[in-house]
Amino acid sequence: MDNNMQNDYYQNNGTYQTPPTQKKLLEADRNWALTALLGIATCGIYYIVVFTMMGCEINQTASPRDGKKTMNYCLATLLLGPLTCGIFPLIWFHNFSDRVGREARLRGVDTNFGAASFWLWYVLGSFIIVGPFVYLYKLCVAMNGINESYNRCGR
Repeated sequence: MDNNMQNDYYQNNGTYQTPPTQKKLLEADRNWALTALLGIATCGIYYIVVFTMMGCEINQTASPRDGKKTMNYCLATLLLGPLTCGIFPLIWFHNFSDRVGREARLRGVDTNFGAASFWLWYVLGSFIIVGPFVYLYKLCVAMNGINESYNRCGR
């Protein structure tokens, strides 16, 4: 940084003012079908990446409002999942889905997503094979709405 630019960030009284930062926009156009296809093609590895990203996004958008943090999906699935015989990831999805649904409703996103969507579509719907895809669709719609609101309003 040259000396002139550096001086621009000093206030008149000599204290340093941090330069303005560019806010990182969250992904608001996540395609559920592409996510499903890539998840199947990578034997579930892409799902781990996407749910980890969504967990970080909901922490960024909802934590200032509700003061909670969603646990990292990798930790919940890869470490705690085997230790609890697969029960902890179910708890993670329940809490995550409930939090996404609450945040979407608070932001005015037209959705009926929530913890019930997880249990009805992802768990029970897996018996009719298409249920997890319906859950993924509803989740992507809710997260796209939340992220779009966040990108537009900044909070």
